[in-house]
Amino acid sequence: MEDNKPSNTSTVGVSDLFKLAEQLGIATVLDLSTYRLNKEIYQRVSYSFAKKHQILPIEDRKTSIVVAVADPLNLAPLEELRFILNCDIEAVYSPSDVLLSAIHDCYNTEDGAASQLIANLGDKSDDARGDSEVEVFDLLDNGRHQSPIIQLLNLILTEAIQQGASDIHFEPSENGMRVRYRIDGVLLNRHAPALDYQLQLLTRIKVMSKLDIAEHRLPQDGRIKLRMGRREIDFRVSTVPIAGGERIVLRILDKGNVLLGLDKIGMLPSVFEQFKKLISLPEGIVLVTGPTGSGKTTTLYSAICEMVSDAINIMTIEDPVEYNLKGIAQIGVHHKIKLDFATGLRHILRQDPDVIMVGEIRDKETAEIAIQAALTGHLVLSTLHTNDAPSAITRLVDMGIEPYLLSSCLVGVLAQRLVRRVCPECKEAYVPSSRELQNVGILPESFKDGLFFKGKGCNYCYQTGFKGRQGVYELMPVNNAISKQIVQSPDAIELRHLALEQGMISLLGHGAELVKQGSSTVAEVLRVARGIEEQG
Repeated sequence: MEDNKPSNTSTVGVSDLFKLAEQLGIATVLDLSTYRLNKEIYQRVSYSFAKKHQILPIEDRKTSIVVAVADPLNLAPLEELRFILNCDIEAVYSPSDVLLSAIHDCYNTEDGAASQLIANLGDKSDDARGDSEVEVFDLLDNGRHQSPIIQLLNLILTEAIQQGASDIHFEPSENGMRVRYRIDGVLLNRHAPALDYQLQLLTRIKVMSKLDIAEHRLPQDGRIKLRMGRREIDFRVSTVPIAGGERIVLRILDKGNVLLGLDKIGMLPSVFEQFKKLISLPEGIVLVTGPTGSGKTTTLYSAICEMVSDAINIMTIEDPVEYNLKGIAQIGVHHKIKLDFATGLRHILRQDPDVIMVGEIRDKETAEIAIQAALTGHLVLSTLHTNDAPSAITRLVDMGIEPYLLSSCLVGVLAQRLVRRVCPECKEAYVPSSRELQNVGILPESFKDGLFFKGKGCNYCYQTGFKGRQGVYELMPVNNAISKQIVQSPDAIELRHLALEQGMISLLGHGAELVKQGSSTVAEVLRVARGIEEQG
């Protein structure tokens, strides 16, 4: 058979293809969802073949199979498909974007595929060795030419993305490997590949992230950039040597799952309005605090998106640049060439910025430059790892920053956490106990019907009772009273008492509102907020 010619859809207009299909007597299909796609048929065709030639079997009519094509003139793939399916082919025309979307949906792996492959691997360990350096270009391309280990890793990555995981943990031991996904902030066991495949899986990950596969004694960091259909997804890779082998954690950076916009991240109306006022100020420092994985970067990005304008210059220094924002100059930290936060921030100040975002204030030098930038007419946004809003001031003083400087340039601190939402599919009402009401500080008469809600667990939420997360926030604007207290005594407990007296809504207070609305549960809110209240 002659080599397949590339599709002409890139050079011929869609309207021309419509006319061409009509002239050739080929029906046009604009909505492929009207067809009941037969999984048994299209899975006989490899994903790479379907994507390359923009061709997809869409209906089995017993005597023939209907096939959607994006280029009616590209006959070679149709002849090859006739041979693959061993059946007569009836071609219909479908626009390229419609067809590619359908191909992606069809070949998107179903839940449980990774577990099924682990069960089917059996004694194929010899076949799984030797192909570990084959490059993966697309997670959905799981053809038979690939080794079982490559297929397994692709399926694990795909499944984790589909289930909304933020991290994948590969944890080896002497008895085998445990694979866990962090979904909605909680780790869940997913797979347990046999001991024979442990080294091969870890080696495959290291090859994909361009790490040294011969180095097992030192920690390493890398990145993987993969495609899943039309989606591009980044993975940050971290390896650490442990007693049972090498432990690898992949952080998933999926742009498709990020909702940017202050109105989308779940702030209370009063907090939303106050925070918008803070980021509209011409100068000063606004800090966002919380532990790793609490959504600080998303909040900062949302704030920046709120401020984007042709009239101002916004620049960032991040480690690393997680998501590219249109119209903003973003600089990534590069430690090997000594480009750290302090160095990058120092050079940003020479670029005539109006707003500066510093990924994190980690040391005294970065803090001092940020303060000088704020004092000289810039608005600076940054993050700190502290438990609550008042503790940010104590942390900066511990770094060596003078309290009088903080009282002059700090305009507000936002602390945040992420709490899991009750699953909408298995949500059920129950009457709370007096202890539950007391724990979150809710008076029985202050909420409707006297009912709380919880999830009993279903397939949609993977039996957890929760689906998705929402932020809880406490915002401490630095007003005159707070400024005076900072100079007198930057003690976190005293600052917290004063801020609450000034009307600050605590993390627990915001969480209580979510419980009353039926969005979350008492146990979930207490998990992230109770310790902070007790410290205060």
